[in-house]
Amino acid sequence: MSSSVSSAPVLIRCKGILFDMDGILISSIGSVERSWTKWATLRGVDPALARKTAHGRRAIETIAKLRPDLDSEKELKVIEDIEIADNDGLTVLPGVLDLLAALPANRWTVVTSATERLARIRLAAGGIPVPDSLVTAEHVTRGKPHPEPFLTGAALLGVAPKECVVFEDSPSGAKAGRAAGCTVVATTFSLSAEFLDAAHYLLRDLTGISVDSDGDQIVLSLTPLAAPGVE
Repeated sequence: MSSSVSSAPVLIRCKGILFDMDGILISSIGSVERSWTKWATLRGVDPALARKTAHGRRAIETIAKLRPDLDSEKELKVIEDIEIADNDGLTVLPGVLDLLAALPANRWTVVTSATERLARIRLAAGGIPVPDSLVTAEHVTRGKPHPEPFLTGAALLGVAPKECVVFEDSPSGAKAGRAAGCTVVATTFSLSAEFLDAAHYLLRDLTGISVDSDGDQIVLSLTPLAAPGVE
């Protein structure tokens, strides 16, 4: 896939939309990296390894992988408190507010690896409308790349997974959406195209996406950077 050449516009019909949070709706990469660096330093872990491992993964799984000897639940509270205390540099990503404003409020939600407390604080800090119900780390037993988070999100909206569009920025998230049977649109905000081969379509960001309706369907019009082939 090439991330420099746009293809022809496509129409995607769906009944529900599932958004990842970090790297799709907001950028809190500075906070994430500072927080995991701080935690890693406290716990004798290589900070670079901690930052790499944490991307697109539930914090409790990152902790269990890096320090299986520690109490993951207790450590989750430690990293959550560190992250909540650091919102410096948090920004809403391009196109997000326009896209959300164009969508029916009951037809989209957020599916994130963050905890619910952290997710609600970050979304509110970015001025993003917070859904009444969202899928967070506490709502699943298996995080991305397992399909459970997006299967849970589709069920939350009352829509079949095959009728949902997933917006993701991480390889694990794109794989999770694909495994759930959703149409996956990935952005190259966090990683370049070669790491996102599980996605059906690639975008730089969410700008330029138009929204229409056709009966009970949402119709998204977008111009992808590449379309690796919808199966």
